[in-house]
Amino acid sequence: MAEMRYEALSVQDRRDALDVAKARSGRRARLLEKDVWVVATLRVLFNAPFADHLTFKGGTSLSKAWGLIDRFSEDIDITYDIKALAPDLVDGAGDEALPPSRSQGQRWTKEIRGFLEGWVRDEARPIVEEELERAGFRAEEIRAEAERLYIRYEPLFEEAATQLVRPEVILEFGARSTGEPHESCPVVCDAAKHLPDLVFPQACPTVMLAERTFWEKATAIHVFCCQEGKKGNRMSRHWHDLVRLDQGGIAARAISDRELALSVARHKENFFREKDACGQWITYTAAVSGSLKLVPCDSAREVLARDYEMMLTDGMLLPKARHS
Repeated sequence: MAEMRYEALSVQDRRDALDVAKARSGRRARLLEKDVWVVATLRVLFNAPFADHLTFKGGTSLSKAWGLIDRFSEDIDITYDIKALAPDLVDGAGDEALPPSRSQGQRWTKEIRGFLEGWVRDEARPIVEEELERAGFRAEEIRAEAERLYIRYEPLFEEAATQLVRPEVILEFGARSTGEPHESCPVVCDAAKHLPDLVFPQACPTVMLAERTFWEKATAIHVFCCQEGKKGNRMSRHWHDLVRLDQGGIAARAISDRELALSVARHKENFFREKDACGQWITYTAAVSGSLKLVPCDSAREVLARDYEMMLTDGMLLPKARHS
């Protein structure tokens, strides 16, 4: 019996297939549809000529690659290896490719953003557009804006557009690190296990290890707490992710890896300096050395509560997460 591929189905058959997956999984059909676009996009990216320089990271990697979190994480964070993008700039900067001073870090950031913006516009966008269409995923629009690529598609379901989840995949590129530590990991569509007779897109991206992502998220939470919730939005997801990483044993491994924690701290102190609510510079090295703040003040909790309620309303927490 010949395989039937999802992308070869008619619009109505795709809709019917995802309705079946919705009934079997308890997931919203619009989320299952967007997930297919996310995986199809990852497949294109990591089959492209520049794939060796990319690392998939962030919340979506925790969900799609490592299966560690129970929420729908819809956009794609990618690091382009700074050593590959700007070899002359980082020459002699060591294995971590860090600037020799914070002022140099600002100069590096400006130059890297310029390099990356041109690469996204002139190299990434044409390849993503061509290869998605070749694979049977014709987008309504693919546009480059600074270091981001926006892939807008015609939704199968009228409910597609909500406060947090739109019929659009956002690729956010960065290039201020090497993306290490990382390893290759298979990624499949959420609907696939519920429709075993249908073939869905698959990908095998290079993925940042979850231990580093733990420290990336923990230090982001630390900043939010130090700023008393006055900056930052859509942050409640980080607390959810840290709880799941703890339950999965990742937090313990990350905390025991002192050098990894310091590596994240050094990187953020050079490229992502922030001030606390009193105007003092936040010291990431101190944070990962015993001063980490993970409990927000009362006013910040109110901000988080509203954001969490939006996630619930939009169905971004999966059935297992809602009842645990």
